[in-house]
Amino acid sequence: MLHFNGMPIRHYTPTDLPALYAINQASTPGVGHEGSAEGLKRWIDLATCLVATDADGAPLGFINLIEPGTLAYESANLRWFEAWQTEQGCDLLYVDRIAISEAARGQGLGQRLYEAAFDIASGRQWLGAEVNTDPDNPGSHRFHARMGFVRVGEKRYTPDYAVAYYARPV
Repeated sequence: MLHFNGMPIRHYTPTDLPALYAINQASTPGVGHEGSAEGLKRWIDLATCLVATDADGAPLGFINLIEPGTLAYESANLRWFEAWQTEQGCDLLYVDRIAISEAARGQGLGQRLYEAAFDIASGRQWLGAEVNTDPDNPGSHRFHARMGFVRVGEKRYTPDYAVAYYARPV
């Protein structure tokens, strides 16, 4: 178990899935909607998933980190980062999603999860994430800027879905 500023953060266990699914669904459209807990599990199984917990071990939030080149992860956003990584000649770890339970928001949990992700990504050059611009997620744009991320690109995928891409040196 890791501790970041007193917050217990550990690796995902299968018993976390119901809570993480509920947190994920309550966080849409800021994170991708999943039709079932098994849909979320599919992405977690391809990744490194870190879970922030309360003192009793109950999940309060999570961050899911995907390796570029994970072809089973069908994400245009990951493909964008793979192209960016090749173009820049750099090494990157991709943040698939970060979600915090409504009850735990505003307590610095997102920052602590990212600190844990930076630790996991040590030895790489960048941590990359995308933030919706349509529908816009202004709180997430501000948060990522505070965490030292810089906007490195943007893309509109459909008339009602666009994202900004952010990267932060590790």
